[in-house]
Amino acid sequence: MKGVTITDVSRAHDTDGSLTLVELTWLKQRIENRVRFGHPAGQQILDRHRRVLSFTAGSIFCFVRWAANDYGTILSRADIVRAIAPGARYQTLPFVRPGGDILLRMDGWPKVERVLHAVDAVEALGIDPADVAPDYWQHVHNRLSVNETPRNYTRTRHQAWLKRREVGS
Repeated sequence: MKGVTITDVSRAHDTDGSLTLVELTWLKQRIENRVRFGHPAGQQILDRHRRVLSFTAGSIFCFVRWAANDYGTILSRADIVRAIAPGARYQTLPFVRPGGDILLRMDGWPKVERVLHAVDAVEALGIDPADVAPDYWQHVHNRLSVNETPRNYTRTRHQAWLKRREVGS
């Protein structure tokens, strides 16, 4: 999990239903469920191969899943998700409880790789991908879904998003 520090282990226990929980698994050369970016509120370590991250409502994270068998890769998937508030509508997603607002969903390694390149391009600007305008991730989803190249995220677009968010709150 690149660039993520977690301090409050107890927050992963969602006793009041206000957190979105993401179960991560890592089994060498078999399963890798990881968060590529995001700001977890806490984590719970289940065993040496599994842990649960918790995210507060409104936070955005990228959940990447990969699985293989004896014959090669059987699953590659990237989802960029906004954690939901209690009582809000949501879409279900494996390993994410209760679910979230899915901003981007890509299946298959070529498209997942393009999502990861888009994330890298945002980071190259010095912008945290978790702070990017949610509509940009929807744009990336729409463009990649039809095998087109998404527009680049820019500092100007990011500044406009920050001002729009400031006015809206």
